[in-house]
Amino acid sequence: MKLTKKTHACVRLERDGRSLVIDPGGFSEQDAALGADAILVTHEHPDHFDEDRLRAGLEANPAAEIWTLRSVAEKISAAFPGRVHTVGHGDTFEAAGFDVQVHGELHAVIHPDIPRITNVGYLVDGSVFHPGDALTVPEQPVDTLMLPVMAPWSKISEVIDYVREIKPQRAYDVHDALLTDLARPIYDSQIGSLGGAEHLRLTPGESAEL
Repeated sequence: MKLTKKTHACVRLERDGRSLVIDPGGFSEQDAALGADAILVTHEHPDHFDEDRLRAGLEANPAAEIWTLRSVAEKISAAFPGRVHTVGHGDTFEAAGFDVQVHGELHAVIHPDIPRITNVGYLVDGSVFHPGDALTVPEQPVDTLMLPVMAPWSKISEVIDYVREIKPQRAYDVHDALLTDLARPIYDSQIGSLGGAEHLRLTPGESAEL
């Protein structure tokens, strides 16, 4: 499987000539969803869900479909009947030849005064896990963790403890558009030395074979 990092929380997975894109949001490239056979969206926040990017992906490929939670599906399903699927915790499905399991229900707490919204994570082919904006722990082992490394709802000790709890073989940074270049070496050093897993970072557009 080929993993390509897009800006912020978006990643593209490719295998056997087919492509799956997760969270092509407003901080990601305008063409982040183009060429996708399947699109997964974790929640409704604009850095993960951007209607224009989703529409561009679906219009460019008439066979492309979206899997997401209800709060996102109801915003776009009318425009693409039969191509937007609503999922929740515990669901399993096949998307563009990838086996996907859904884990989690709620977004991480930003502040007690801000109501929590729904959020789901996706485990792809029993190997790659993208949690969206939550520190969800799947019930089975994860080889490759898409690690939300910096957010208004997190601190680095929580990020490190999340890697320790998941125990992946490797963790790749996502959710990092707000992380300055000055801070990156600090995060790399602390997560890499304390997380207990191989900690890796791809620049937007860079790929790795899993």
